[in-house]
Amino acid sequence: MTEPAKKPACTFHTITVTPDQLPISCPMPDMQIWNAHPRVYLALNDNNEAVCPYCGTVYVLKDEA
Repeated sequence: MTEPAKKPACTFHTITVTPDQLPISCPMPDMQIWNAHPRVYLALNDNNEAVCPYCGTVYVLKDEA
């Protein structure tokens, strides 16, 4: 069985996440971590967004409504 390809880390500018992916960490678990910065957990702001202080990737929580 072939394992799904992992996404490269720190190559995205904006990532949409869903509530089941909380808590948010950068790099995300499905990214290759060998070429990334240290894992950091991010808090969402009032606009349901978070910005990684290492790579600048923006995470946006998808509205489930």
